[in-house]
Amino acid sequence: MEWNVELAAGPYEGGTDGPVWDGEALLFALVGQSRIMRYHPGTGQVAVYRKYTGNTIGLTFGPDGQLYGCQSFARRVVRFNVDGSMSMLADRLEGRLHNQPDDLVIDSGGRIWFTDPLPHPRVLEPPIDHASVLRLQRDGAGAWRLERMTYDTVFPTGILLSADERTLYVSENPSDATGRAELRAYPIGDDGALGPGRVLQTFRGPCGVHGMCLDSDGNVVACVGQPGSEQGPAITVFSAGGEVLENHPFKLGQANNCAFGDPDLSVLYVTTAEGHLCRVRDTGWRGSHLLR
Repeated sequence: MEWNVELAAGPYEGGTDGPVWDGEALLFALVGQSRIMRYHPGTGQVAVYRKYTGNTIGLTFGPDGQLYGCQSFARRVVRFNVDGSMSMLADRLEGRLHNQPDDLVIDSGGRIWFTDPLPHPRVLEPPIDHASVLRLQRDGAGAWRLERMTYDTVFPTGILLSADERTLYVSENPSDATGRAELRAYPIGDDGALGPGRVLQTFRGPCGVHGMCLDSDGNVVACVGQPGSEQGPAITVFSAGGEVLENHPFKLGQANNCAFGDPDLSVLYVTTAEGHLCRVRDTGWRGSHLLR
């Protein structure tokens, strides 16, 4: 069945990203404008939720109910506090500033897993010499500690946890045409370490999965491809093992990220590189009540 993709809001100047459902409305990022917006599906109204977000891209809620984001301009992960303030988390790995966080997911223990691809070449402080999945977690004194989790990634972007938190899905998107874009699954051990990654899907060209979310059956709903590429932009549903269950071409540009929303989590919201907030009402899939 062909999906009916509706324009919910926009297009805005610059890309939209990081959609996440807050229980009543959908939050999404206007990356270039350094704003987080709040879309209410009942009224169709869009309001500014946060300003001056430092080009925040990925968004998610933690088990503490707080909103967290990847502040790409400032090269750090932050917490947006309910009082309007913002808390900066640890941003140095072995004394060096990490790269440019792109997407994040938080487990039930409050550990923050995020992708850290290489930053824009014009940065004041040089990047670290690897692009990896990193993890933030609190130490015994309550301070945030940063740890490297992958050693085989070149340009990781999207990230997602399985429902049982035993698998970490990571999209690998090398920036040059000679690279191979992949969707990988890493087992998470009892000690929290990652085992060897397994390639679930390989994509034509350097552009694979951008962002993804989980459905109630544990399937991965992913934004893939880009305009002008052999793959072409699409929303693809993968099983937990990587089998393609559905593939729907996306005609409004490059789909950046997605999340299920509305009170029953039956509507799929999609953000785009061209500044749209889109929705699909009748996908046949439903979102998970777990964190994105």
